[in-house]
Amino acid sequence: MKSDLRSYLKEIIGGSISLLTGMWITLRQSFRKPVTVSYPYRTLKLPERFRGHIELKADEQGWAKCVVCMACQKACPSFCIKVNGYKPAGMPRKVATIYILDFTTCSLCGLCVESCRFDALMFSREYNLASFRKEDYVMDMLERLRRRRICRP
Repeated sequence: MKSDLRSYLKEIIGGSISLLTGMWITLRQSFRKPVTVSYPYRTLKLPERFRGHIELKADEQGWAKCVVCMACQKACPSFCIKVNGYKPAGMPRKVATIYILDFTTCSLCGLCVESCRFDALMFSREYNLASFRKEDYVMDMLERLRRRRICRP
């Protein structure tokens, strides 16, 4: 009988201490400056090593640096990159005609960027990719490069 009363009192005291600890933390936090940001009116600075989706880089003439070596496509564990191209007459290298990234399956591992020996890929600084349609995440990287007005049409 005494042990039941003793365990009951221990539970009440333990619960009271837990309740007071939680109330103390809440009271202490209520006087601190908020850490939330009023998005989209204000945004936080992205970390230097932020990894967005991949983007193609352009060379001096405005062409995509990609030489269609397929290293990025082979290195991708998610199989989300599709690359194809041809070698035009008078050009020393192949030119990409298709460069599709399916961002719905991309794991942002960075193996494609690391495997590119021609420095043709980089990580995007874009982070606000909200959409209700899956098709918006299947990206034509050559078209995105053209829209940035770096690559020739």
